[in-house]
Amino acid sequence: MANIKDVARLAGVSVATVSRYLNQKGYLSEKSKKKIEIAIGELNYKPNLIARSLSTKQDSSIGLLLPDITNPFFPELARAIEDVSMAKGYSIILCNTDDSVEKEINYLQLLKQKYVAGLIITMNHLPNSVYMDLDIPIVGLDRVENLPFPIITTDNELGGEMAAKHLIDRGSKNILVLSGPSAEESVARRVNGFRQYSEQYEDVTLSLQASHFNYRKSYVDIIDFLKKNPTIDGIFACSDTDGIAAIKAATALGYAIPEDIQIMGFDGVSIGELTSPSLTSVAQNIYLLGSLAAEQLIAQIEGQEVAKELIKISPELIIRDSTRKE
Repeated sequence: MANIKDVARLAGVSVATVSRYLNQKGYLSEKSKKKIEIAIGELNYKPNLIARSLSTKQDSSIGLLLPDITNPFFPELARAIEDVSMAKGYSIILCNTDDSVEKEINYLQLLKQKYVAGLIITMNHLPNSVYMDLDIPIVGLDRVENLPFPIITTDNELGGEMAAKHLIDRGSKNILVLSGPSAEESVARRVNGFRQYSEQYEDVTLSLQASHFNYRKSYVDIIDFLKKNPTIDGIFACSDTDGIAAIKAATALGYAIPEDIQIMGFDGVSIGELTSPSLTSVAQNIYLLGSLAAEQLIAQIEGQEVAKELIKISPELIIRDSTRKE
């Protein structure tokens, strides 16, 4: 007798997709429905009630792809996604890719085998077609742009402008911008916003340096840069992780913060309150970002229409002790 895997194989879709068809639960394209109907007819498939029950249970999990769980921004984001998902009866399968294409591919294969009901991705290094071929609801979050799915992100250019205004208004003239990994579109937008605001000031000079969003690696690079460029009087880091590294590097070199050098981060993670001095940051609304992503995904899973659009959340400036108050 044919089973659900045979139907999925003949229809060219995932087992989870066949399960949603049989249980009349969640999103399913008309194209997929037609393929499944034809496959069921050709195979004379009769659903097994026990297998169907198991399949339904498997459909209550959501995949979450994160690039680096050592970056404190992403655990805070995951917490918001988990809170909303669990309240609605869904569990989370967390996948840490370490920004590796190979790990991203491996996790997608694993999630496909787990028959997840949907997927939230916070980065992608693969062609759009790879994600579209999964044939499940998907939401892009944070670093993801230009995908044919609902996408939720921070208004990064506005955040860059806010950082530039704050540093320049408080007297920084020779500013180092730690621009993060060069391939990240969201980070490029932060740099662009900072640069555009700064260009109206003829006496302000910017130096751009790629960084790692990794405390230890960035610390070494910042030490080296400041030794070679002792006139730097302001640093804007495109993540709080690099901002914290900048505070430690400047302190190690004997700079007084914020008297000699002002330092800002971007993200607004809670650990920024604990550094000495505490870190001024352009704060993303992390909980809102995560909860909106979960709500958008679950709405799709449960068959609701969701607009495939870019949602931008405005950031907030949090002034702490690493920049001058006025």
